[in-house]
Amino acid sequence: MNLRVPAIRHDDSDDLSALCKAGGDPLRLNVLRALANDSFGVLELAQIFGIGQSGMSHHLKVLAQAELVATRREGNAIFYRRALPHTGRLGGKLHAALLEEVDELDLPNDVQARIGLVHGQRAAASQDFFSRVAEKFRAQQDLIAGLPQYRESVLALLDKLSFGPQATALEVGPGDGAFLPELARRFQQVTALDNSPAMLELARQLCEREALDNVSLHLADALQAPHPQADCVVLNMVLHHFAAPAEALKQMAGLLQPGGSLLVTELCSHNQSWAREACGDLWLGFEQDDLARWAIAAGLVPEDSLYVGLRNGFQIQVRHFQRPAGTTHHR
Repeated sequence: MNLRVPAIRHDDSDDLSALCKAGGDPLRLNVLRALANDSFGVLELAQIFGIGQSGMSHHLKVLAQAELVATRREGNAIFYRRALPHTGRLGGKLHAALLEEVDELDLPNDVQARIGLVHGQRAAASQDFFSRVAEKFRAQQDLIAGLPQYRESVLALLDKLSFGPQATALEVGPGDGAFLPELARRFQQVTALDNSPAMLELARQLCEREALDNVSLHLADALQAPHPQADCVVLNMVLHHFAAPAEALKQMAGLLQPGGSLLVTELCSHNQSWAREACGDLWLGFEQDDLARWAIAAGLVPEDSLYVGLRNGFQIQVRHFQRPAGTTHHR
């Protein structure tokens, strides 16, 4: 008599089990806490938590399998950041609740001190990096943080949002237009505003090459002329060029439809003062709390954020702010 052994099948409970397992270790919870406003490489995390690289790699693998962390490769380096919870998916509500609880925790003092050391090492790496490439530097922001270094993080936030088929987008300061194809694929109509004729011409050429027939380009100052409102407004590495960034955020809020989303990608605060002269930066990045405070003053609600670490020592913040539905804005 042959007895059939039932096949072991993967089911939804396996995914929930992996999430519970990943959250069932104090060190992994502290790793998630440390990634709240930052991203780190495995060696940095091993240093921060005082364990070997292999041990930290194991913990990160468990977190990654549960989709609690995401990775980004830069050259030979891999940086870990928090993954965004998708509450509409299985385990999404548990993921969001876990992060909410984790953020109530205080990291141990020695861990906080070692995070400070890592930040100091990053600053030194930044100075070394630019001392070696200074003679080739042509005031191009790409050497600090080009679009390829933060594109995936912006798209992770963008794709989590639910825009309708008629939704519109506005990019302020599109540069050479490299992000416009991503917006064109996701929105019915895209508008780009830039006050630089030279950059707008580069964006026009890109739109022509990519046959982006739903993108319109306008030579205009986003803070001066009245512009149609959009469901999504994008500022990629632009805010540090505004003389009054808090006031600029108020103007950006006015460009949003009620219920719309503002996506801001910016450098975190840094002390590399050469960036003012070499890149035309008016501000050396921004403190995360300042951006949130300015957004709230503009009538926006801070939502999800992602943080991207770079090998040259800089840190990028990708922020989502939402205009509540049913509100009016006076400009």
